[in-house]
Amino acid sequence: MQLVVARIGRAHGIKGEVTVEVRTDEPELRLAPGAVLATDPAGTGPLTIASGRVHSGRLLLRFEGVGDRTAAEALRNTLLIAEVDPEELPEGEDEYYDHQLIDLDVVTEDGTEVGRITEISHLPTQDLFIVERPDGTEVMIPFVEEIVTGIDLEEQRAVIAPPPGLIDDRAEIASSRDGAEDDAEDGSEDRAGDDAEGAPGDES
Repeated sequence: MQLVVARIGRAHGIKGEVTVEVRTDEPELRLAPGAVLATDPAGTGPLTIASGRVHSGRLLLRFEGVGDRTAAEALRNTLLIAEVDPEELPEGEDEYYDHQLIDLDVVTEDGTEVGRITEISHLPTQDLFIVERPDGTEVMIPFVEEIVTGIDLEEQRAVIAPPPGLIDDRAEIASSRDGAEDDAEDGSEDRAGDDAEGAPGDES
């Protein structure tokens, strides 16, 4: 099975290094020196990682045969693809590969359907589930223990305990709008009362 493990960003320096957007939970394994990766577009690869290092929180890679900034910049936006055994499991407990999570049904703890995971976004601070709702819209759910309370691969579902506003933002907006209308009505009544009380004083 082929999985996208990174996307090449801009060139760094003049010796052929590039920044990469990591899309795997195991960069130390998938993006280690010596790893040979297929690419998209295919004509750019395969690429063999010559070295890697972290600089200012970003992973920098250098590939064999890419020795200057011009060659590195030509790789920009290329996807790096690793061959992964579909039966292989991560070493850590409660860790998952992206292909295990894609297409899982997402439900709340009370069984309410939220949608289906269509993509995993790997950010520097956390991972996000990109979930497609039944109506076709998308919602992003942080893949953290406090929110994602269970992953059941046999049942093909992810159970979440979403904080207020994460998946019911439209309901909250409607509620806020109703509250504003109520406040406006209350304000109108108050002003009407003030005018009625002021009327006798004007006559005197």
